[in-house]
Amino acid sequence: MTWRAETIGPDETLQAAARRMRQLDVGALVVCDGDQVVGVLTDRDIVVRSIAEAVDPAEADVRSAMTSQVLECSEDDDLEAAATRMAAGAVRRLVVLDVSKRPVGVLSVDDVALHSPSLAGEIVEHARAPERQSHHHGPWPWWETPGS
Repeated sequence: MTWRAETIGPDETLQAAARRMRQLDVGALVVCDGDQVVGVLTDRDIVVRSIAEAVDPAEADVRSAMTSQVLECSEDDDLEAAATRMAAGAVRRLVVLDVSKRPVGVLSVDDVALHSPSLAGEIVEHARAPERQSHHHGPWPWWETPGS
């Protein structure tokens, strides 16, 4: 996991977010309103939900492009449980929360790959094609649907 979740406010501009990502050399920021996590903004979100739609990133706010459905795990969760949550939710990142529900880090598929390439492969397979989850008969618990 990457300790120290890099955050940004929902009212900041997308341009400020992109500059922050470049400065920190990260591809995602946790969006917080005070201490509460309200979303995640990735570099891909900026491109697909803003630039591709001809929205001016100097004027549009983070809220307009962020993903508001945040999948998270506890800093005490084991790697397999977190990886299962990532695969079930078809995401490449989880926000890691402490006992007070404050973001303390981000667990990415790259982090998982360092410890278990096979778990990372399952995550990537399902993040690329989440619609196939209901037909999966492998070791992952697909009785949960994304967002449930």
